Amino acid sequence: MPAYIEAIEQRLLADPVLLADIADAVGGPFHVLFPERVALNIRAFQQVFAAADVDGFVYFGKKANKAACVARACAENGAGVDVASTGELVAAMAQGVRGEDLMVTGPAKSDELLWLAARQRALIAIDALDELDRLTALGLPVRVLLRVLPEGSTSRFGLDPMELEQAIQAMRAPITLSGFSFHLSGYDAVARAEQAAALLGHCRRARANGHPANTISIGGGFGVDYVDASTWAEFQNAHSDNWFHTNPPGDYYPYHFPVPGAAMLDAILAHNDLAELLRDNGIRLAVEPGRALLDRAGSSVFRVQGIKARTTQGNPYDILTVDGTSLSLSEQWFDSEYLPDPVLWPHTPGHLTPTCVGATTCLESDLLSRRRIPLPRRARTGDLLVYPNTAGYQMDSNESPFHELPLPPKVVLRADADRLRWSLDHTAR
Repeated sequence: MPAYIEAIEQRLLADPVLLADIADAVGGPFHVLFPERVALNIRAFQQVFAAADVDGFVYFGKKANKAACVARACAENGAGVDVASTGELVAAMAQGVRGEDLMVTGPAKSDELLWLAARQRALIAIDALDELDRLTALGLPVRVLLRVLPEGSTSRFGLDPMELEQAIQAMRAPITLSGFSFHLSGYDAVARAEQAAALLGHCRRARANGHPANTISIGGGFGVDYVDASTWAEFQNAHSDNWFHTNPPGDYYPYHFPVPGAAMLDAILAHNDLAELLRDNGIRLAVEPGRALLDRAGSSVFRVQGIKARTTQGNPYDILTVDGTSLSLSEQWFDSEYLPDPVLWPHTPGHLTPTCVGATTCLESDLLSRRRIPLPRRARTGDLLVYPNTAGYQMDSNESPFHELPLPPKVVLRADADRLRWSLDHTAR
């Protein structure tokens, strides 16, 4: 399952010494981030809005990665940040994101978060009536969206029709009803376009009651394309339990996504002329991509500490132990598997060797790769395994200093004309 590799990462892998120098300096597993790629992904979304002549705004879903360099890339490229805690809010502002460019989401927000968000003129997505009551009690001017529970959804988030009507009727100055939002699971462009069109009706009714209601947020869920179509189809059609060392996963992320990221936004705007509806009604469309803004923007690096040879059904394979845990490759902790193949570094000749990858803990289930990956040669102690395209959720969702192991720090890599330069991210200092 070879993954797409970003140009700057290709340079890193081709460099004869830099990756080893970083590993030696850090002294353990680490994550590498490429903020220039984040900037490219932001601009791709912005270009779709511009091409469709739609007033749109991009908020990065910060829960997908807490690296400071990602928030800085948002500030430098005209994007906002979607936050759900005081820690995320403060971290975003510390990297130059302005208060008015923050979207505050999440359920049952704390009083401290509501107060701080109101003080900074952030846009707050109201998820429950009691949140609106607590916000009203602050007496501060604040912009809000009302999060709508989509029809037929069993989600615990959002306002049902009765609650939505109560919230609209309860809206009083200094609170401004700026519009409505929703979040959908999955990656269906059509469902998002149709739900957005439904929210236009809410905006028109709110305007009739004197509210500005000029913004709709459709949330995130913009797919990422990790591997090519033929590779993904071959895996889906041919994989079996025998490919795995133990406990085959129950489900997988769609690692090939034919209309990913900004292209999916284009498809949403095109469906039933949503772009024209937005223009005709003077509505700003907000999006909150997380994983899609991090596509090909980072990798995770582990050092091989040990190797064991095993055999199954007469076929030999290796089990590696690396210096980190699957808590730093989060897909494994959702009864799933991170399928893009790690790159074995350095590149030297050898024979194809099926290999699974275990962690440095004493848990039988702690495997970074249960699948026996066909590495191009047999790994050696001291080699590095580079898992590509892990910036979206994989690095941060489940990290823990289990066994009192240090969390892998984040390294920022930037390309100059003649060389690559690296530094520690502010989160690692």
